[in-house]
This record gives sequence, C-alpha cells and structure tokens, in this order.
Amino acid sequence: MLSGEEPYNKRRSRCTNTKNDSYGKEDVVGNNRVGRDCPQNRFIQKPIIKRRYMYFMRKTLLVFMFALLLAMPIASWASDTKSGEKAIFAEMKKLIPSDRIKGTDDLYEKWQEVQAGKSKAIIIDLRTEAEFDSGHIKDSNNIDSGHAYTIPDKWPDPETEIWVFCRTQHRATYFVGTLYNYGYKNVYLVEKGIVGWIEKGYPLVNTYLGEIKVVKYEKKMKENFISRENK
Repeated sequence: MLSGEEPYNKRRSRCTNTKNDSYGKEDVVGNNRVGRDCPQNRFIQKPIIKRRYMYFMRKTLLVFMFALLLAMPIASWASDTKSGEKAIFAEMKKLIPSDRIKGTDDLYEKWQEVQAGKSKAIIIDLRTEAEFDSGHIKDSNNIDSGHAYTIPDKWPDPETEIWVFCRTQHRATYFVGTLYNYGYKNVYLVEKGIVGWIEKGYPLVNTYLGEIKVVKYEKKMKENFISRENK
C-alpha cells in the first residue's frame, strides 16, 4: 500500500455499506451498492459500459432500419403512381365496348336528333362549372366527373342511352367505365370531347352571353388585366 492510500478493507467497507457515492453514480451488485471508486469497478465497469454501448447500437440500428423500410415504399409509390394511373385508365377503357366509343360528328348527329325530339338520349358534360358556363353544348347536362354514383338515382334504367364527354376524354373514360361497372349497357364515350366539338365549329352557348362561336380554343388564355379587389 502506498503512503497516504486508504486501506483496502476500509475502501471495500465504504463501497458496500454507504448509499452515496462521492465520485458519481452508483451501480448495484447483488444487495450492495458499488461506487465508481471501489475496487470492484475493475470487475463490473467494463461489462456495464459494454452493455450500454450494445444497447445504444441496437437502438440506433433499429431506428435506421425502420426509417429505411418507411422510405422504400414512399420512393416506390413516387415512381409507380403515374404508371399505376395509366394501368387503371387502360382497365377502365377496356370496360367500354368498342362500338360505344364515338367521335365528334357522331355526337353532333345525336345532339341534332335530341333537339328535334327524335331521341331521348342523355348528353352529359363532365367539365367543371366554370368550364361549362364559359361554353357548352345546348341542353347538355353538367355533372361532376366524380359523381358517377348519382346516375342510378337520376336514370335507373340500365338501357338508358347516355353520351358522355369532358374536355378531351380522360375524365369521361373513368366515368363511362364506372357506369358499365354499374350495369349500364348503352353508354357512349365521345373522344376529343369539347375540344373536338370546337374544332369542328359546332355551336356552343355561354351561360351569360347565349350562343357563341369559338374562333380559337385555348385551354387557359393568358391575359394582362387588373382583377377586382373583392374577387
């Protein structure tokens, strides 16, 4: 024992009998508390540090693996959503019989028959209210593209003749495919939609102006003007 060093038996007694460790946190061994200044440290300190290190590493690894698993499907969804939509669109179009896919001229002829009272066909425009108000086919019905579920209440007969169009044909394809899933048998999809109608020079009506003719179609006209302050 070096000069000035506390005897071993006293150090051991102090470690096992006192509750407070003057040098820091206590560790529990059996029923005794062993402080960091105790001789027993050489037997327990390294295992304790190792256990804490392993616990930390396992916890870190689990967090990393969870984050990785969470990120993988997100990345997959981001890359597959467009192809998924295209696949669903193709499936919806397969539901529509080929002889029920018509062009603009076919719709114009049917519209003339309706106007003349020779046909009871239902003509549905799926565009938004703003699109419809700006220019639509006279006496056509404006129904939201997401409201196919309302059709059985309005026209419950599955043999009802229905002609459907939108701006081009994307929304209409989903809508018509859904009606065939419902059990309708006489629904027509109009390709090219209102754009094809305008390109043919067929008549339109504006909710506020009456009959109009579109000289040049633009999806969204860009203008320079001052908006109303209360708009």
